[in-house]
Amino acid sequence: MSETTESTAGDRRSDFPRFRPATPPPVFGEFVETMRHLQDLTVAVDAPADVYATALAQAQALVETLEPYDAPEGRGPAGRVMDLPGRGSLLMPPWRVEKFDADGVRARGELRRYHLGGGGVAHGGVLPLLFDDNFGMVVYAARRPISRTAYLHVDYRKVTPLNTPLVIEGAVQSVDGRKTLIRSKLMDEDGTLLAEGEGLMVALLPGQP
Repeated sequence: MSETTESTAGDRRSDFPRFRPATPPPVFGEFVETMRHLQDLTVAVDAPADVYATALAQAQALVETLEPYDAPEGRGPAGRVMDLPGRGSLLMPPWRVEKFDADGVRARGELRRYHLGGGGVAHGGVLPLLFDDNFGMVVYAARRPISRTAYLHVDYRKVTPLNTPLVIEGAVQSVDGRKTLIRSKLMDEDGTLLAEGEGLMVALLPGQP
């Protein structure tokens, strides 16, 4: 079982929950990667009816296996396993953080078939997710107060390829009271700029969720 949330479901600045990193059984990482592969296949396969029927029955059996263990936010390990790609969350693309300090945050990974938009490249809506996650980590690494995204802007410079090593890095640009302005870049490994993101993160007041 993974670790539970902190007893103070927030800090003195807000009621936003802060969760401890989880330490699930080693098999959890393989489980998450298998589920990612299943996501890729779900949007990729073109199968006959009997194959879909077999897969449906197996998926329903998997739901029955897992459903008794449905847990509240912060109890399940997904999103709290820092050494797994995407922190073990299926919501996040499977990227690994390789730099995390007050000067900025850099992560590296790929987008997969699940993230296909059309024409063999990533869906444009996936990139704001990448940038928003980067903004949140930059705020935390810079030791700024817990904040929520007030503004997020993405400039698309080139199409973003699938199954290609990519890098995202961001840093604090300015601070004004509760406001933290962050700028980030998404690039391929050769440094070709694919997209730029700007986010305004606003620190929560006491009692704000």
